[in-house]
Amino acid sequence: MMIPDNPNTGHCLNLPEYPVYIGTLRDRICHFLENNRHSGCFILVDDNTQQHCLPVLQQQVPQLNTAGIVNIEPGEIHKNLKTCELIWNYMLENRADRNALLINLGGGVIGDMGGFCAATYKRGIRFIQIPTTLLAQVDASVGAKVGIDFGGVKNSIGAFANPAAVFIDPVFLQTLPMPQILSGMAEMVKHALIAEPQALQELHSLLPIQPVTDWKKMIYKSILIKYEIVKADPFEKNIRKKLNFGHTIGHGIESFSLLPDQTPLLHGQAVTLGMIAELYLSEKKQHLPKSQLQTAIEVLQKLAPSYPLAGHHYPQILRFIANDKKNQNGSINCTLLSQIGTAHTDCAVTAEEITEALNFLNSFFN
Repeated sequence: MMIPDNPNTGHCLNLPEYPVYIGTLRDRICHFLENNRHSGCFILVDDNTQQHCLPVLQQQVPQLNTAGIVNIEPGEIHKNLKTCELIWNYMLENRADRNALLINLGGGVIGDMGGFCAATYKRGIRFIQIPTTLLAQVDASVGAKVGIDFGGVKNSIGAFANPAAVFIDPVFLQTLPMPQILSGMAEMVKHALIAEPQALQELHSLLPIQPVTDWKKMIYKSILIKYEIVKADPFEKNIRKKLNFGHTIGHGIESFSLLPDQTPLLHGQAVTLGMIAELYLSEKKQHLPKSQLQTAIEVLQKLAPSYPLAGHHYPQILRFIANDKKNQNGSINCTLLSQIGTAHTDCAVTAEEITEALNFLNSFFN
């Protein structure tokens, strides 16, 4: 059952597959639980969301005070089969049956892995997403992708699985440090770069970050951009690949940063670096005008972490990129821009061109 849109408390996107609610949690989740009976509720959290977000959820939705709490270690390095086994074991030990509900309370790691565990536990139980980071709210909330990392390669094991609903409450953004906010804004900038030039100007006006009073409106607009793309290509056969802009090189840098002797990057931080590098390739291969290149980079520099890469790091990054799931027939594929707002998918690039792009990226840190 859908909950009507209420402009005073937030927005509701009644997608054909599932609803996305943006606004105060209390009435919306209580209504959902009352109208969707389950044999038991379980809440997946990590150490951070258990401390900062779970009390907010349980205060607003008292019905969840008796839910089973599944706690996992935070961070991308734990998005793997070992952690999935911990989640599945908890569910089995607590007799979760096929009518149980899993509530994923956290950022992208929690949403990806919790969705994957729910989609595979007893061949599938219902789950809802409550994304608590800006990145997860504007990106993972739409698209139905779930999965884990395997063999050092991001999201190499996974599936498409729709949640029963998504609940987005900007109240959780108050718990985030600034790097997490900037990480989420990177995905919002990506949506603007591939589809909506006007939105890029609006985001640029917010940087450096000032107190924002209407996150609901910003999140809603960014989700709409993504949804229009996903709706046209739900299983990423063609135009949905536009959303991969910045991700081919970004995932390579992110995987490199997760090596034991490196400094881990947030996903949005890595994508910011990847977008800068792929903008270079966009000018080189798709003739992105220099003026637009500079405009985009001016925005991204306000989001990018300082992360210089040494030349001897490139081969490892290239190995990660070579294993990217977007590649086909031995070709490394990127999404590149010919104009801000116009993206082209499956653009083949060479290792030499990626090296040039990494050199271009590094020039901002020297």
